[in-house]
Amino acid sequence: MVTMTIRLPEAKHARLRLLAERHGVSLNKLVEEWASVALAQFDAETRFRARSARGSPERGLRLLDERFVRAPARRRGAGRKSAR
Repeated sequence: MVTMTIRLPEAKHARLRLLAERHGVSLNKLVEEWASVALAQFDAETRFRARSARGSPERGLRLLDERFVRAPARRRGAGRKSAR
C-alpha cells in the first residue's frame, strides 16, 4: 500500500471529514471508494472504446433501433405489485 498526500483548503477538508463520518467510514476509506468508482468508470470507457473500434456503426444503430423502437413503453411502477 502507498501513501498519497494531497493539499486541500481546511474548510474543504473539514467538510469531507464530516461527509465520511456521516457515511460511517474514515476519510481515507471515503477517498479509496471514490478512486474505485473513478477507475471502474475509466475501465468501462476503455472497454467501450476498444469494442467500438472493432464494431460496425450500422449494426450498432440497428440494434439500438430494435431495442428502443420495439421495446414496450415502460410506465412508472409497471411490473410492481401493489402494496394494498
